[in-house]
Amino acid sequence: MGSTDAGSERQSHVDVVVVDDHPLFSRGLSLLLPGVSEGRVRVVATTDDASAAAAMVRRHHADVAVVDLHMPPPGGVRAIAAIRRADPMVRVVALSGLAEADAALEALRAGAAGFLPKSADPEHLVRPLLAVLDGWSVVPEALLRQLLDDAAPSGEQTVADRLTSDERRLWRLVADGTSTVDIATTLHVSERTAKRLVASLLRSLGVATRVEAAALAGRVGLGRGTGGLG
Repeated sequence: MGSTDAGSERQSHVDVVVVDDHPLFSRGLSLLLPGVSEGRVRVVATTDDASAAAAMVRRHHADVAVVDLHMPPPGGVRAIAAIRRADPMVRVVALSGLAEADAALEALRAGAAGFLPKSADPEHLVRPLLAVLDGWSVVPEALLRQLLDDAAPSGEQTVADRLTSDERRLWRLVADGTSTVDIATTLHVSERTAKRLVASLLRSLGVATRVEAAALAGRVGLGRGTGGLG
């Protein structure tokens, strides 16, 4: 029974280490987070040295590390990676004064479970901290949409994805400079049918000539010597 109570006590608190080179910010979180979370979230240690972050997190058995990305060398991103190597169970929330998509993506790739603006009030940090502890990733909606937009395939790639496997095979032949006669032989169709298929392909690609089709194939990674699409 005693061990169950101890486990419940452990689950009832979130121990946080703050890695930030602005003492006022770290002190502010230390003072405010316990109050706005009704004692559930407590800052157990702070450091302004990114190189000391991993050791501090491990020493204090922290549940969450809050890391400012813009710190003196080795910097916040390297601190995140070091924390994750030292203790893969620790959840990391990256903070930045700016909603930078590149910085957010770099932090997430390094192992952060969330990215939040540093301007967030302490009470607004409580729910994200608890969420990442439960296995969620937390990113502001506007930034998430930007990341999704940046990751969306280009119009050219979308055209390629719409083609059937037979059309991609034909496109590969065109991109490789295969003659109409050889295309007909390869596809086991008449030369007239081969011409019709090539014309239809050019329309689907939105280009006017085989040269343009070959150039487009190169931009989307389809052509001679590549695994290509499909």
